[in-house]
This record gives sequence, structure tokens and C-alpha cells, in this order.
Amino acid sequence: MELGPGPCALPPAGSGSGSGAMAAAAAAAAVAGPCSEMLQVAEEAFRGGNFELAAEIYGSELAELPQPERGLCLRRADALARAGRMAEALDAYGAAARLARLRPDELRELAESFALSIRDKELRLPPWRGGGGGNGGEGEGLGDPACCRPPELFACPLCRRLLCEPVTLHCGHTHCRRCAEPGDCGRCHRPRRPAEPSSSSSSSSSSSSTSSSSPPTPAARPRVNVVLGNLLQKWFAAESRARRLRAEGDALRERQELPAALEKYNEALEMAPCKCSLIAQRAELCTSMKNYQQALHDADVLCRNKPHWPAGHYVKAKALSGLERTEEALKEFLYCVALNPEWSSMKKEAQKDTVFRLTKNPSQESDVFRSTDSPVAHNVLDRYFEDNKKSLGAILSSLPGAGLKRKLSGDVRDLQSLDVPNKVPKKDAEVLPENTVIASSEIPTTLVDASDFECSLCMRLFYEPVTTPCGHTFCLKCLERCLDHNPHCPLCKEKLSEFLASRTYKKTVLTEELIVRYLPEELSERKKVYEEEMKELSNLNKDVPIFVCTMAFPTIPCPLHVFEPRYRLMIRRCMETGTKQFGMCLADELKGFADHGCILEIRDVKFFPDGRSVVDTVGVRRFRVLSHGQRDGYNTANIEYLEDKKVEGPEYEELVRLHDSVYDQAVAWFTSLKDNMKAQILNHFGSMPGKEPEPQSNPSGPAWYWWLLAVLPLENRAQLAILAMTSLKDRLIAIRRVLIFVTRKRPR
Repeated sequence: MELGPGPCALPPAGSGSGSGAMAAAAAAAAVAGPCSEMLQVAEEAFRGGNFELAAEIYGSELAELPQPERGLCLRRADALARAGRMAEALDAYGAAARLARLRPDELRELAESFALSIRDKELRLPPWRGGGGGNGGEGEGLGDPACCRPPELFACPLCRRLLCEPVTLHCGHTHCRRCAEPGDCGRCHRPRRPAEPSSSSSSSSSSSSTSSSSPPTPAARPRVNVVLGNLLQKWFAAESRARRLRAEGDALRERQELPAALEKYNEALEMAPCKCSLIAQRAELCTSMKNYQQALHDADVLCRNKPHWPAGHYVKAKALSGLERTEEALKEFLYCVALNPEWSSMKKEAQKDTVFRLTKNPSQESDVFRSTDSPVAHNVLDRYFEDNKKSLGAILSSLPGAGLKRKLSGDVRDLQSLDVPNKVPKKDAEVLPENTVIASSEIPTTLVDASDFECSLCMRLFYEPVTTPCGHTFCLKCLERCLDHNPHCPLCKEKLSEFLASRTYKKTVLTEELIVRYLPEELSERKKVYEEEMKELSNLNKDVPIFVCTMAFPTIPCPLHVFEPRYRLMIRRCMETGTKQFGMCLADELKGFADHGCILEIRDVKFFPDGRSVVDTVGVRRFRVLSHGQRDGYNTANIEYLEDKKVEGPEYEELVRLHDSVYDQAVAWFTSLKDNMKAQILNHFGSMPGKEPEPQSNPSGPAWYWWLLAVLPLENRAQLAILAMTSLKDRLIAIRRVLIFVTRKRPR
């Protein structure tokens, strides 16, 4: 109810005389409503934590009114509750209830005050610091207790329990299969499926079916990671079996097959090292089955052994509610809020039950505030305080800080002393173990075997492990080499087209972390072998990879369409080693490839979804082959680099004159070409480089020379002979002869 503003000062002199004037002023104030300035002071006092002052102001304002205002009653009740004056607060809430039926949201301050009092004076816990750290937020309410939590490495990022049927998503993180199916990753929040390959990930010239758009296919059910699944069964045998049974029970419960779900939970309890969370799960199921006595027994076991675990009090409250023991249920809901003040759903339950007790006749089970004239409405709080078993007063009398002067013990295990039903096995009521196998972060060394982390392709320890959608794990480099030849899983032969199209193979984080933690020596040796291989591959003089295809020249672009598996591997290795360089040679029938070639440097690689790629390269420098070889299917060579022999004095002056003359001759030839031919040359090779002031500044000679050699209509063998020359003068003379020949031959 909105409170209207009212005058706070007396009427000015002369407006009236004697008691009549004062009475008129009071009447006017009463009609106008409470004083807005005083209400503002009270609100500021409430926000500042001065609840006593706020309560006094609200009380004094109410006293001035001929009829109480409901909103003001509620504000006073909230202030009294925050001040710890619970009995008076209940009176104020009762006054508000007489004016209109209470709503649960109007008792938020009362419920929070009860909970804070319990947390401070009975549970003796430190002040709540928010949702961070160990306190958690809403999700902490029903989270497993510390004794039931698995080692952090083996915990699912979503349910926080031991991984059950682990599946590795495209991003490399591992979840329970049941948790992973609905949506995104629980760690990095990326989509479970890889992004569809866009035009930016393939060649701009791709106009084939590889770039055609099609509606997304439905996501297949994720497959279990074979390596991690076997490890969990080996390292956590009992826990894994219990988790599977629990997951089966959860699935049955979702399908409303409750008796079958109960059987699964009971089986899981037989073998689970930590039983707390399973008992809570069974108690919830029993509540759904309306077996409230069994649920109450399970909850009582939890509350005795885990008094600070909110879930125990939650299931107990639900069981008590089912048994219509509302006062006790309210008390347990308040314990939930006390243990986790951010558990909003429990606040609502506590508020709802408080309203129920304040607005319900315990003896007649009917509403007592339907009529404000009801005689019960005026003395309902007194009745509640007198009735020690069926009233809210019974609850308040057992809570500290309620103004009832009762000193309480901090031992929560003494809160209830319920009889255990005869049908419940005795072992369930025993004290639950505090320390269990699952809580240990150390795996016995006898269980750790390097063969469990062995790649089935190279038969060595996993290095940069990657898991395919079908659940098999390989070294990254091993898998890439296999996919170069065949887009199927090397083990199960399942098609991996979508996996191959993404081109972003993320390492399986959990597998890599396990190797780092439990096999550090083996990993060090494996890393050493890998680094030696990379060092050998990065040598640009020995065993240099050779692409046998066409002529290439220094400074001239050379785009390549790579589709053969051997060259896919070669290009990938050039990128991985960081050299980004390889040799280009012409084919030779006798030797395999020519004795001279040009080193190309990779500037960019664009992939097609089927594994093919367009590689943008540019010539760097010339070389001569010393010996031929092979590695993993592609050609290699030991090489030496070629440099032009420099000249000085008169020879240099002659070289400069020759250089300038041939350059002018080349420009004249290019200018004389037809427009369509010039356009084709410019589109493929770019513009002709300018004349350099110092012809010998580059070890391979001026850039314009190689551009001219690339565009002139010469056979590859003639170009190769010129490429092998180490005298700039000889090359200029040779190209001049070619220019003279093509100029004469060109039709006029």
C-alpha cells in the first residue's frame, strides 16, 4: 500500500485557538496520513542498518493514525524483524494480516532475519560473503558435500560429480554424456558442435559444392571417450559403477518410472564410497513417491552427519511438509536459508510456510483472516505462543535471537530425535564416513600405467592428444597424417568429414593434464623426441622438403593447389616448425627432380572442407641440390644456396650499362603487348618491379629480372638454365637475346 504524505508541523498561529484548534490540526493530520519527511528518515535508517530507529518512527507514525495502514505495518514489522525483536515483529505482521491477506514475498525480511539469527547464534558460522568461493550460489544448495566430491580433474564441469560416460567436446573439454547433450561446454561455453566452415576458411575461388550452404544437420549423440572411460573404470571402479547406476536412476525418474529408479539408487548405495548425495537423492525420490517416512529417515541421517549441508535440511523440510508437520518443515527451510542465504527458492518456501502458519487456524484447518471481524484474528498470535506444538511460537521458541530468552546448543545433531522406521535397514542410519576414496586427489601408483595413454598409431605416449567425435584418441600429428589420406577414423572407420572440415583440432585437456600429473618422466622423454624431430625438420640445408611441380623464381608469387596427402603433410610440417619454407623444383625423369630450384616461403594457407588447400607462397632464394632423398612420402634434398658473383671497377660499370639497357628493352616489349595480354600478366604476376639503383644489392639480382623471366614465353628447361646462373651479366645477356627473339617473332 502506498503511503500518502502528511503535514508534520502544527498549524500557524491565528488559525484557531485552544483545544479546538489543536484537535482540528490533529484531525487534519490524521486525514492527510503519515508524515512523508519522517517516513523518509525511517527508510534511510533502515537502509543504514539502524533498525531500532526505523521501527520507532514507523510505530509513532502508526500511533497517530485513526486506522492502521497496512504498508506502514509491514515496514514496522520488517524493521522489528531486522532488529531481532521477533515477538513484536509477529504482532506487526499480524496487524498487517488483519487488513489484507499476507503474501509470501511480504515476509522476506522475517525469513531472512530468522535465517541470520540461526546462522549466527546456533550454527555459529561466519557472516555470509556472497556467492564466490566455497559458499557458492544457488547451485550450492543441492551440491554434493565435500566428502562426495571427486578430485577436481575428474569432476564434470556441469554437475560437479565424477565423470560418467565421459565425452570430449569439440573444444577439448570433457563432460558427462548426460550433461553434454543439452548445449554448450560448461568450461569455455562454446557450442558443443564445431562451427560450420565459412568462406573465410576456404579458398575464395571455391565455388564448388564444398562452399554451398545447406541446412545444419542435427547433432549426433556424443560418443564416450574410450581412453578416459577405461581410466575411470580402472581408477574409480566402485565410484564409476555407482555413478552409472545413479545416472540410470535419474533417467528412470525423468520418465516417471519411480520404483525402478529407487532400485537403481539402492544398488548405487551398496557400492558408493560416499553415500551422502545418494541418500539425499533417494530421499527426494521417496518424497515424490509420497513415502514421506522413508524420506524423513534418510534426511534425518543426513542432518545428523552433515549438519552444515543445506541439501540435508532441504529434503527433510520436503518430507516434513508431506507429513503436514508444517512448523518443523518451516524450521528446516530456515536452516537452508541460514546455510546459504542466496538460495532464493528456499527463501520463498520459508516465506510461504510462514504465511501459512500466520494465516491458518491450526485446529480447524481453515483461513482465519478471511474476515477482519473474526475474533480469532485479534488473538491469533497469543494462541500460537500458547500452543507449543501446533504454533509458529513453537518454532520461534526453539530459535535463538527470537526474544524468548532460550540458550541453545550449537550441535545441530541434537535438533531432532526421530524414531527410525523398522523397515529401514540399520546400516543406512549409521554415521556416514567422513573420508572416502573418491575424495583423494592421489591415484595409487600401482594403477598408473603408461600403456593406458598410448597412441594406437605411433605406439608411443600421447603427445598433444586429440579425441575424434567417435571417441577415439590419437596424437595430433598422427591423426592429421591419417586424415591426409582418408577422412575416416583410423580405428572404427567412422567418417570424420565434419571434424576434418573444422580444421581446428583442440587438444583433449583432461588427457593431457593426466599425463602431465601422473607420467611426468615419460612425457619429458616423449617431448624430447618430438623436439628433436622438429629440429631436424626445421633445418633449411639438410633434408629440405621439396615440392616437385613447376618453376619458381625469387620475389615472384607462386600459388599452389595442394591435394596430395604427402604434400598436405609437408606443408603442415613447414608451418609447425615455424620455417614456413620449402623447395620447389621441376620434375626429372632420372633423378626425380631437377638439380636446381627456388625456396618458397608460405604467406597464407586456406583450407577446403575436404582437406585440400590453396597455399600462397613467394620465392625467396635459389639453391643447388647436393643429394636427393625422401621422408614420409615426399622428396627431400641436401642443398646449398646460390648467390651472384659480384664484380667491381670497369666490369661493374659495364654491368650497370647492360642492366639499364635490358630494363628499357623489357619495358618497351611489355608496353607493346596487346591490352588483353597485359591484363592477364598483371592479374597473375602483378606489376613489373621498378629498376633498382644498385643491381648487385640482392644476392639473387634485381626483382624485375625474375618477373620478366616468369612472364616471357620460355620453356621450363630454358628458365631452369637461367635460374642456375650465378653471373648477373650472363643472365642479362641471355634475357636480352630472348627479348630480341620474341620482339622479332611477334606479329605486326
